[in-house]
Amino acid sequence: MSHPRISGLVLAGGLGRRMGGADKGLVMLDGRPMIDHVLARLHPQVDALLINANRNTEVYSRFRIPVLADRHSGFVGPLAGLDAGLAHLGNTEGWIVTCPCDSPFVPRDLVARLLDAAEAADADVAIVRSDDQLQPVFLLAHTRTAPALKAYLAAGERKIDRWVFTQKHVVVDFDDCPEAFANINTADELARHGQATV
Repeated sequence: MSHPRISGLVLAGGLGRRMGGADKGLVMLDGRPMIDHVLARLHPQVDALLINANRNTEVYSRFRIPVLADRHSGFVGPLAGLDAGLAHLGNTEGWIVTCPCDSPFVPRDLVARLLDAAEAADADVAIVRSDDQLQPVFLLAHTRTAPALKAYLAAGERKIDRWVFTQKHVVVDFDDCPEAFANINTADELARHGQATV
């Protein structure tokens, strides 16, 4: 049985304020840009990869993956990255999974678990919950959600979980691996997680 087409979108469009304005996807962790760790984890789980970035696009393009800028100005948040990814896919029938560029420990079964839960619940969006906390930047969305997301952003809304709850959604527990969703926001966190340099 064939599986639905799935695109993986790494979100690297933020300002990195807590990292002193550094482009977190390009911060080095154990000798590699942080986004490279995320891409390596995500690549075997999807059919295609995409990067959402609003600066240093020429550097990100060296990964030979399409680099998509937000369609909304002003660094409005992760949903703008998802919107860019869905717009890129156009009328393609399938799914898109998002991961932030500063979470290098993405579960190797993230996509399978989200997709299984979404299909079992007949949901259009699946999001992660781990250690009793929602991790909404890790989500799987069907391409048919694109018009609803476009309208939500056009109305000035920005919160991910609020949008998710307007959709047919399912929350998927990953309590067995809470450390997989650690994100690295500061130089101290970077130092704790590896031989890191900003």
